[in-house]
Amino acid sequence: MTVSPPGFSGPPRKGHLVFDACFESGNLGHVDYISDFEFDLFIRPDTCNPRFRVWFNFTVENVRETQRVIFNVVNFSKTKSLYRDGMSPVVKSTSRPKWQRLPPKNVYYYRCPDHRRNYVMSFAFCFDRDDDVYQFAYCYPYTYSRLQHYLGNLERRNLPYLKREQLGLSVQQRRLDLLTITNPDHLNQEREKKLVFLTSRVHPGESPASFVCQGVIDFLVSQHPVAQILRDHVIFKIVPMLNPDGVYLGNYRCSLMGFDLNRHWQDPSPWAHPTLHAVKQLIVHMNQDPRVSLEFYIDVHAHSTMLNGFMYGNVFEDEERVQRQAVFPRLLCQNAPDFSFSNTSFNRDVVKAGTGRRFLGGLLDDTSYCYTLEVSFYSYMTAGSSAPVPYTEDTYMRLGRNVARTFLDYYKLNNLTKDNIPTPFQNILYNNPIYVLFLCYGAVCHLKGIKEASITHWWECCAKHPAISQVLLPKLSYLFK
Repeated sequence: MTVSPPGFSGPPRKGHLVFDACFESGNLGHVDYISDFEFDLFIRPDTCNPRFRVWFNFTVENVRETQRVIFNVVNFSKTKSLYRDGMSPVVKSTSRPKWQRLPPKNVYYYRCPDHRRNYVMSFAFCFDRDDDVYQFAYCYPYTYSRLQHYLGNLERRNLPYLKREQLGLSVQQRRLDLLTITNPDHLNQEREKKLVFLTSRVHPGESPASFVCQGVIDFLVSQHPVAQILRDHVIFKIVPMLNPDGVYLGNYRCSLMGFDLNRHWQDPSPWAHPTLHAVKQLIVHMNQDPRVSLEFYIDVHAHSTMLNGFMYGNVFEDEERVQRQAVFPRLLCQNAPDFSFSNTSFNRDVVKAGTGRRFLGGLLDDTSYCYTLEVSFYSYMTAGSSAPVPYTEDTYMRLGRNVARTFLDYYKLNNLTKDNIPTPFQNILYNNPIYVLFLCYGAVCHLKGIKEASITHWWECCAKHPAISQVLLPKLSYLFK
């Protein structure tokens, strides 16, 4: 849409801004011209649901170099916002494709008498290149197409411990992807299998959740020694995008048909909530399998009013179960500098009864724990810091990696990490003390200059043991040079 001064006719001139949100995850309803340097922006509500107006993502072009503007986002549906605490929108341009946050000093959040005293977020910006297309967004976008590209690249690596499946389709026939990450030998064993289930982006505007989820996946499929141990002992099932239609359409909270899917876990419809219905069926089926111990369900979200990463858990009558439920968040707090245990809370709020955390917390047995993992849209405070540190795409993914690592501590597998795994040489020494005597004997003979019978005899004795001949003797060859 081209926004020209009132009464102007003819082709737009340079500096008559052209706005666009007709692209994936885009959102901008309409724009009102206030003056040559000020524009009121109206967020398009979620499809089929006028209640939610938070996410925006749009481009501006036909700008004039050094043109200064003020954009006022005037119709937010939420009054509480991190804009009060210094958050700012993100921007990129065709010549500078990396997202960056606007300087907080250029962003203002206030009640505006011209808009029925609703809260308005205004930000000032100076266009510096007239041939660039500029893009502004509420937070770093993570689109459905980006996820498909990422998963396609993963799949093409043919990793033996990664399986990608299409669990179902959305109303608009977009893929609902399910990843299974584990050592394939683990699946064939008869012993009970520990299983962790993770979902993300049930609320489409909460794009930081996708970066956290990608951080979890990246770590679990890596060659890091901790990831290898986790794959050997745990099955991870991950649904990276539970609401692909909402993400594609640029909604903040709802699906194509206007449903907040995270309020419909109790009775999802196969035609109105097909992605949620498919995930619930899978979880119920796995919970009924005696060979599987579904121990964790974690639903990843982003929070619009709080800082840091933190968790919501459920409330139980059994005090011991309450204490056990707090173990994972406490461990995560030790591993992730941006995770806050003090912000973590456990509740049974009535309005949250239809969420995945609440519903599955009541469905699964008392050895299973269900959490909502929240991460701030804006920033985090670390121990001893005096100012918040804004999140970036990389630091969101770092939180995901730290979530994955925390399962090593939870399952007490630390003694299996590479630094603590005995090498073949150490195993020989630990398990075959007789050969230590041979080693000492040979060293003494060498020092005394005995090079014939004793050393030869010692060498032959050692060489009869394959582990010694293959591992130990090559390490000692310097003795015989």
